[in-house]
Amino acid sequence: MSRIDIRHAHALSKAQARKAVEEVARKLQERFEVDCAWQGDALHFSRSGVDGQIEVQDKALHVHAKLGFLAAMFKEPIEAEIRRVLKEKF
Repeated sequence: MSRIDIRHAHALSKAQARKAVEEVARKLQERFEVDCAWQGDALHFSRSGVDGQIEVQDKALHVHAKLGFLAAMFKEPIEAEIRRVLKEKF
């Protein structure tokens, strides 16, 4: 099983960062039918082949996910897209 582990600094308040993560989650749900649920300051997401979470910290986000066999073949473009969105939104 392949893993993604990305830390990204932000200058937002924790509440603003959480709101931005919620916006990203809504787009993921619409585009990829991802199931999302908050547990404390972590947004858990899953769908067939992908299971992970986005932790909202005071000055950073921590994205980590496990990729199943098929999703693992696309690890590099998935990571690149995550980094692009993080740079754009945070």
